[in-house]
Amino acid sequence: MKPKSKILIIAGSDSSGGAGIQADIKTVTSLGSYAMTAITAITSQNTMGVKSVSPVPANEIKKQINYTVKDIKPDAIKIGMLNSSKVVRTVINSLREIKVKKIVLDPVMIAKGGARLINDQAIKILKNHLINKVTLVTPNIPEAEVLSGVKIKNSNDMIVAASKIIRLGAKNVLIKGGHLNSKQVEDIFLNKNDLKIFRSKRYKTKNTHGTGCTLSSAIITFFSCGKSIKKACELGIKYVNLSILTNPKYGKGHGPINHINSIILKKIFR
Repeated sequence: MKPKSKILIIAGSDSSGGAGIQADIKTVTSLGSYAMTAITAITSQNTMGVKSVSPVPANEIKKQINYTVKDIKPDAIKIGMLNSSKVVRTVINSLREIKVKKIVLDPVMIAKGGARLINDQAIKILKNHLINKVTLVTPNIPEAEVLSGVKIKNSNDMIVAASKIIRLGAKNVLIKGGHLNSKQVEDIFLNKNDLKIFRSKRYKTKNTHGTGCTLSSAIITFFSCGKSIKKACELGIKYVNLSILTNPKYGKGHGPINHINSIILKKIFR
């Protein structure tokens, strides 16, 4: 089986393997595409929380991006953790040079355990200069509140917040509803012409580490292979739901999900 598309991932590393660039690579690979990376930060963490965050110098991030795409041109780009204003500016400048049209931004701001992963100045630049350059933004509830200034308590608030993010210049927004206390999980997809609410069963488990990273990587993989952005969101959500349902129950805290749920090995590899 040959890879169906080539995807550049710009994101931070998670030493425990459940989120960040490790989750991104696993997702892209298991869905049949080829993953390339530019690491923005190195974190020391496990399922219990984040111990430390060590930023990669912006110039090194730029070199990772430039040297990679100079040789292998990506079909699409997924952007995750950008922890400083200098890094956000570096990525914006690199996007201008690469000229790839299919881009998904997962505005990673807070780790599952509550650790802050981005500073206020970086958020400001992201809002004013990066959001309008991507195809889709995929914030969770806390991130959508920061981006929109709207306090979100229900799905109607999610729609209001999404519309405000659209006004920032976003072409499409998918607000993830996992943080709300509801029987079903409602994810809100919005653009200037369309509104779609994806409803999913809520699974009672603490093993949801890396769901945001995984979802955005799944979406960009489906999108890069020719699906519409809305259909890619639908398929990405289904992939994540199955990954949560079949999670391996690793770790003492917020454990990882099962990224390889989509892989069926042929007999010669069993």
